[in-house]
Amino acid sequence: MGRLVNGEWVTQSVMTTDKTGSYARIPRSFRNVIASSDPIYKPQSGRYHLYVSHACPWAHRTLIYRKLKGLENHISVSVVSPDMLDDGWIFDDVFPKATIDHLYGLTKLRDIYTKADPKISTSVTVPVLWDKKTAGIVNNESSEIIRMLNSSFDHITGNTNDYYPPSLRSEIDALNEYIYPNINNGVYRAGFAKTQEAYNEAVGNLFSALDNLEERLQNQTFLLGDRITEADIRLIPTLIRFDIVYVGHFKCNKRRIKDYPHLFRYLRHAYDTIDAIQQTTHFDHIKRHYYYSHPTLNPYRIIPQGPDDIF
Repeated sequence: MGRLVNGEWVTQSVMTTDKTGSYARIPRSFRNVIASSDPIYKPQSGRYHLYVSHACPWAHRTLIYRKLKGLENHISVSVVSPDMLDDGWIFDDVFPKATIDHLYGLTKLRDIYTKADPKISTSVTVPVLWDKKTAGIVNNESSEIIRMLNSSFDHITGNTNDYYPPSLRSEIDALNEYIYPNINNGVYRAGFAKTQEAYNEAVGNLFSALDNLEERLQNQTFLLGDRITEADIRLIPTLIRFDIVYVGHFKCNKRRIKDYPHLFRYLRHAYDTIDAIQQTTHFDHIKRHYYYSHPTLNPYRIIPQGPDDIF
């Protein structure tokens, strides 16, 4: 594990924390937008490529959108190995459903970053939305990538399903602002905390938020009623990983998702009925990555056999 500093790889822990011992996620480096009005990045079939990990919840949401929006024949994909060690994310197709770098045959994801900017200082994360035409990174912030996938290519695919409809945007934004710090990033703040106080705060906020969502879902199928929206697609990848990874590996063990009747029903329904979720979920990548790639948390890299009853 490490990061790029002026284009050079520096090995360091992924567990970046602030002075209080709380996990501090490093901001993303590339924030361009694909849009018909953009002077450089126009929506075009075959022009863009996603670099993803099947283990990563942030990358998972982009794969769900790619399938929901019928973009599989328009945006190609390469999948890194679940093992993220001293070299960071690498390409190695020995692990099932991991691939080579289909564009350049590179062996390390960091080489994609330095191809875009030879002197860049950044963490090397997935997902990465790559532009084949300019040989550069468009964006590596998942929340912005899924907005592009939601609507920028509609005129190409004819798929106008909208998971961020104007009538619900304020409610979706409010949910995102609540769920991201407390749940999406909250599990990492718990798992990567370096003081008891930071951990206690993160876990308290995490389970308070889960309790609130449990109550919200008592009488509705999704977070905003009977239709799935962006807010659900941002939450569900975290919930999928919760019982098999975060409960044990990140010490989020006050309750499992399975212990929440309405949250578990919500998650099970989404997984069972939405192909784009089920077909982009790879439990073997998820368990292997987390338990194998964090030596500070699991120095012997022992991967647990369970749970047997994920769903």
